[in-house]
Amino acid sequence: MASDHCDSCSRLLRDFAERLRRVWGEFEYKLNEVFRGVVQCTCFGNAPERGTAQDLSSLQLMYDDKSQVFNQRSLQALNRLAASQNADLQMTAAIYYSHISHHLNSPLPDAFLVPVMALLLSPDLDVQKTTSFTLVNLLVKNNVCKESVIEMGMLVPLLELFQSGDPTAQCHSCACVAMLASSELRRDAILVDGIIPLLALAKSYDPAVQQNAAWALLHLTQSDCSRRILCQAGAIPVLVLLLQCSNSEVQFYSCTALCNIAAIQEHHPELLSIGAHLSKSLLTLMSSSVQKNSAQACRCLQSLSKNVWVQEQLMDCSCVLPLKALLKSLNAAWIESALTLMCTLSAHPPNCDILINEGLLREIGQLLHHPRSNSVLISLSCKIITDLCGACMDEQAVTESLCLSGLLRVLLSPSLSDETLLHVTLCLHHLMTWDGLRTQLSSSVIPEQVWRLVELSGQMRNSQLSYNSAAIIHMFKLTEDFLLLLRPHYGAVSKYLLLFLKTRDVKFQQLGISTIVKLKNDGEFSTVMTNGELEARLWNIHEQTEEMRQLLQMIQPPSPSPGQPFH
Repeated sequence: MASDHCDSCSRLLRDFAERLRRVWGEFEYKLNEVFRGVVQCTCFGNAPERGTAQDLSSLQLMYDDKSQVFNQRSLQALNRLAASQNADLQMTAAIYYSHISHHLNSPLPDAFLVPVMALLLSPDLDVQKTTSFTLVNLLVKNNVCKESVIEMGMLVPLLELFQSGDPTAQCHSCACVAMLASSELRRDAILVDGIIPLLALAKSYDPAVQQNAAWALLHLTQSDCSRRILCQAGAIPVLVLLLQCSNSEVQFYSCTALCNIAAIQEHHPELLSIGAHLSKSLLTLMSSSVQKNSAQACRCLQSLSKNVWVQEQLMDCSCVLPLKALLKSLNAAWIESALTLMCTLSAHPPNCDILINEGLLREIGQLLHHPRSNSVLISLSCKIITDLCGACMDEQAVTESLCLSGLLRVLLSPSLSDETLLHVTLCLHHLMTWDGLRTQLSSSVIPEQVWRLVELSGQMRNSQLSYNSAAIIHMFKLTEDFLLLLRPHYGAVSKYLLLFLKTRDVKFQQLGISTIVKLKNDGEFSTVMTNGELEARLWNIHEQTEEMRQLLQMIQPPSPSPGQPFH
């Protein structure tokens, strides 16, 4: 069966299943001896217990011969034992179901769920705990259909176990309810009857109960309907309180649940009504040594940071330090979370001075030089650099940050998409409007980078990328060192300039002509251009322009009357 859970929850469920296997291993070797000993005991010799002895004998056969596990005889034996008024006999059936749940590699037939329901309704709490433990294992391994479990009415005894006061029973019932919540069938019943008890368990002093309750609440935030009911029931203050728990797993579950809620704009007013406590708690978690928690807190803050008040809270609480720590992570997804939040913050000009003073540009520059950078990280980095430099004219900060050399370096990456290259070239072009940075680039660029810019200028699959690259070449200072790098590519330069002159887009024509004017002072370029197609095209444009000028002179539009605006 396909899993309904995200990667994180699937991993947690696999870990839980592994723990179940270890627990089962501690008593499995005793099971056969138990069945043999009970069956052979003389207390089953009289007539009333003879049927029970036969049932136990059937279970023993099931244990010895796996082919008989799901036959009619074994089903009848399990039904009679589960319906017994004797708690020991019910426990025998419950333990055997635990055995089945551990070894089963195929779906459990629906008929065999009937005894499970009877065992959940047992007045004996130990029987209920063992049975709910079994049900957790079956749900984790997708050996039972969630809809069948709900239709059979198992939800009621599971929810009643919330009130049992027994931590183990509460843990098992929380786990079951969390997994059943992923089913659309009777989700409202789970929510209405289960949320208030779950919120109470989430505040339990027992760590295991609290962790399972937080996990269940996380599962209930995965649909619009359940999120809305959770918020109405007062789940947000409880989840915020759980962020401060000493258990890192509880922190992760509660933060992920808040992320799911914050992803929906309509819940923001209620989240923000908590006040600064929410943003401060998330910011504290973002400083956690557990990086998955830090990254998750960052994602939650990113959803909330569209609100300017939240941004002010973050800037006042020195949010840059934990963000810089995330940038040093080895996990690209966590780096992306930090960069996404930085993008939101840098897009608000009042934040830019603080971000630059906190050394954010230096961190971005180092990231661009690191081989782990991918297209998403590079695109986000370019946006941050552009925003920061657009708001703060601090050439020295850019020079010291290694951003320029980092941008030139990523140009050579063969795996970048055109969209990412567009971000890189746009950012470089913006930086080159500053004279000091233009001088630095002209003296530090290497042959491979010059050729890459020429190559991108000549490609026609993305016209804006072509324009950006050619505009960067045009902005370089034509020092002798730079000309030595460009001259080997004059043939390719001439080809893309010709394409620019042939296009109908005026901005391409103007860039082409401007570049020719700048390069014609170099004798080698003049030689390449003379008597060639490029020169012929220039004369053609000159003639068309002259004809247009003469025609415009012949029109002589009337002068506007006083007070009449020009159109």
